[in-house]
Amino acid sequence: MKYGYFGSMKARPGHRDEVVKILLSASEGLSAAGCHLYVVGVADDDDQTIWVNEVWDSKEHHDASLQLPETRAAIGRAMPLLTGEFTSREITVLGGLGVPPP
Repeated sequence: MKYGYFGSMKARPGHRDEVVKILLSASEGLSAAGCHLYVVGVADDDDQTIWVNEVWDSKEHHDASLQLPETRAAIGRAMPLLTGEFTSREITVLGGLGVPPP
């Protein structure tokens, strides 16, 4: 079974697209760190909320990715553009399209 991390964050007004670019640029190299799925999305009727869905080999792989220099740099660039409103949910991924079997 895989580890899933599904979350949202709110960007300061006018900064959503900039945060999305930062998140997407930070996705390079995540597969080598144990990431199988990294999806960044927005809703047309909400100009502040950004949704991120991730599937990892394990929670340990996810946690280790947060220490990568490129991840830390992206977090540093994004944090001033965010309101501080976050949601998150850790899940056990049982399978699905695009998710490798255990």
